[in-house]
Amino acid sequence: MTGTMRTASIRENGADKGVIVLKEGRQVKIEAINETHQTFFPTQVEDLIVSEKLEELRSWAQSHPQELEELAEQTDGSYSPLMRTPGKIWGIGLNYQDHAADLKEKAPSTEPASFMKPLTSIIGPGDTIEIPHQSERTTAEAELGIVIGRTCKNVSEADAMDYVAGYTTIIDMTAEDILEKNPRYLTRSKSFDTFFSVGPELVTVEEVDNVDELKVATVINGSVHRENVVSNMTFTPWNLVSFHSKVMTLKPGDIISTGTPGAIHIQDGDEVECRIEGFTSLSNPVTDLKKQ
Repeated sequence: MTGTMRTASIRENGADKGVIVLKEGRQVKIEAINETHQTFFPTQVEDLIVSEKLEELRSWAQSHPQELEELAEQTDGSYSPLMRTPGKIWGIGLNYQDHAADLKEKAPSTEPASFMKPLTSIIGPGDTIEIPHQSERTTAEAELGIVIGRTCKNVSEADAMDYVAGYTTIIDMTAEDILEKNPRYLTRSKSFDTFFSVGPELVTVEEVDNVDELKVATVINGSVHRENVVSNMTFTPWNLVSFHSKVMTLKPGDIISTGTPGAIHIQDGDEVECRIEGFTSLSNPVTDLKKQ
């Protein structure tokens, strides 16, 4: 892979449309590239990834900078979820030692603690996180997300980077009081609608000089609750890709959410945010359904 590129999904006239993100808040719709230059790129980010056409679009963009400038528009910030139907979503629990200490739990040291989330939990930037009627204590967790770009099975940690399309920002929710009743309730506590926010941008692997140096922060109402760097993860992003590829075949568009530096209890009226250095931040308002 060569060159760097950021893509995002926007909502326009009731449809999700893929865009290339330029600097100064400008973007180029992929459909505009097709219409103007007789190309045939998939016009949604998810389809780009699943069809493995992302690299082809990146190559085109790198060789046509002037054409991109001519098609650029100013964004209004109305992003939609980066993807709506990834094949699968893996979440990773207790991957920062400090977070495990917060919960008075022992962090896994030999194998990652992972779980899966349903597609119905997905929301995007600006969408509302809904605290369900069944929970009195729900938490939100900012995380670095990995998006798989190529089918991989039994890949080594050294080769894992070659199978990744890029990174994104994620906010993962947990009905913590349900989980505390019994550890076997983990899947239910993680699976309510609106419990997985993803986007706004897919940042290519090449654009991040050193993933270990990325700082990830859980932010509540504008204040940093907890932050940490990727190098303090027990299991690195590449370890997570390798490990889970040995469990099941990973497909383009699959997401691995790599764990949080700290979870925050959220309440009606809050605004929760995932900040990662160099990334466009992800934020969502919170509504408690019990108060509606």
